[in-house]
Amino acid sequence: MTLSQILTPSIEKAVQTLFDVTIDKVEFQSTRKEFEGDITMVIFPLLKVIKSNPVELGNKIGTYLVENVAEVSRFNVVSGFLNIVISDEYYLNFFNEIRKNEKFGFVTPNPEDKAIMVEYSSPNTNKPLHLGHVRNNLLGYSVAEIIKASGKKVYKTQIINDRGIHICKSMLAWQKFGNGETPESTGLKGDKLVGNYYVAFDKAYKEEINQLIAQGKTEDEAKKQAPIILEAQEMLLKWEAGDEEVITLWKMMNQWVYDGFAETYKNLGVDFDTYYYESNTYLLGKDVVQIGLEKGIFEKDPDGSVWIDLTDEGLDRKIVLRSDGTAVYMTQDIGTAIQRVKDFPDVGGMVYTVGNEQDYHFKVLFLILKKLGFEWSKNLYHLSYGMVDLPSGKMKSREGTVVDADDLMQEMTDTAQKIAEDLGKLDEYSAEEKSKLYKTIGLGALKYYILKVDPKKRILFDPAESVDFAGNTGSFIQYTYARIQSIIRKANFDFVSPSGVEVLHEKEKELVKQLELFPEVIQNAAQNHSPALIANYTYDLVREYNSFYQAVSILGEEDLNKKIFRVQLSKKVADTIALAFRLLGIDVPERM
Repeated sequence: MTLSQILTPSIEKAVQTLFDVTIDKVEFQSTRKEFEGDITMVIFPLLKVIKSNPVELGNKIGTYLVENVAEVSRFNVVSGFLNIVISDEYYLNFFNEIRKNEKFGFVTPNPEDKAIMVEYSSPNTNKPLHLGHVRNNLLGYSVAEIIKASGKKVYKTQIINDRGIHICKSMLAWQKFGNGETPESTGLKGDKLVGNYYVAFDKAYKEEINQLIAQGKTEDEAKKQAPIILEAQEMLLKWEAGDEEVITLWKMMNQWVYDGFAETYKNLGVDFDTYYYESNTYLLGKDVVQIGLEKGIFEKDPDGSVWIDLTDEGLDRKIVLRSDGTAVYMTQDIGTAIQRVKDFPDVGGMVYTVGNEQDYHFKVLFLILKKLGFEWSKNLYHLSYGMVDLPSGKMKSREGTVVDADDLMQEMTDTAQKIAEDLGKLDEYSAEEKSKLYKTIGLGALKYYILKVDPKKRILFDPAESVDFAGNTGSFIQYTYARIQSIIRKANFDFVSPSGVEVLHEKEKELVKQLELFPEVIQNAAQNHSPALIANYTYDLVREYNSFYQAVSILGEEDLNKKIFRVQLSKKVADTIALAFRLLGIDVPERM
């Protein structure tokens, strides 16, 4: 139980006993740093039902708690706030309860509870993953892990955009300019090879547009009449008609991309339980539109197109079927959501990790599914996130100026290597150990820098700034973890049994209090779909540990009981760092 759960019934009883008043809620907050106390009760709400001044009221309740609640040792009242000091015994008992719990803070899912499906990545098969995909993947993966840790069954999924005109552009450019080259013949990852042809298409397209403009066409006419875009459109029609040659080419080039993606996902440390492909889902939803028409949810215009009018909901009219009977993205997303619940009947909610430029789309999607009567629609969430910029500016994939995900990860590893070599502390490491450590530090820096920011905020990502061994960085936290491992390795005495300590140093108590917050932080992070809460909690824990490390002696302590307790406390902090970082997809090094 949390402190608030322990104290609430006692305070309710105190108010009933002292004032003959029944209350159904007690308001707590953290005690301000300048006052003594471990938790603070807010007195002001009681003044509505009890005729008294806040100081007198606080003193009476505080005295009652000291006399009747074992966990309360003393109190002080500041204005309308009752600052409650909790006994060392309470914190020692709590610590001994969690000390050997390897999954402290994690809740085992109830098999009877509904599962949550988390969608992330969802790339196009015409280019490699870039920096924007990195934030998407890190957010989606971390949120899935956090929801799982909070006690829910989770399925990780993505929908791969593997069809359409953009895919045909890469295919056509390879046909025209590729001379049969393959990932094997070029040594390039398949996604990069295909991405090069997407750029090649755009270059050829622009040249043809300029030639047509020089011949007297308007820019708009030139864009529509350029031979290469007409060929791409023809290829798309052939794909939709099932042309054998086009389908064979499409399968071959898509497989190159999937192989490339798989390598990037592995290096990034993310995974998926199931995959959906737009080529299989783009026709889904059309049957649902027919059902919606019959129910009067949708309406058909004279030209045959089908719409939904959401103006009463503060939105606008949204098309769900074109006049020629073809589906739009909204139709497809409606059908895919329904299909997922059919495929996984235990799914009771979904999280869509998609950039904030799609905020409106998801408002409409969720509202349509609600109007169609799907109970699970109330548990749909758009994990909307801001874009990632680099100091050099925005990215444009058509022009080949995207920050490639693989290149970024390699740059982070190289940056970590340079900093580590400059510090010169790795002389005893083998080449393999060094390589693993550079990757752990580099990727940890990247992930932490991105995940410590609230998802909704735009990020300016500075690779050099992220690999810093001081401040709110992944590297600083990893360094503290490694420092604790060094202490544990040097502890040449038995620290497994309870320590026998009865009185806590102020810094020890603050550290145990910080540990106590971890389960609640996981629940809040899951509820808010925010890895930033986990990241910043971990930084606060590490800061508290470093303050403890500076203030007390650990292995040099003469009192064996204190020495045992401080090693145990250090180990529990390290274990909690590792658990928290696992939720962020970040590894921790044993040595640095």
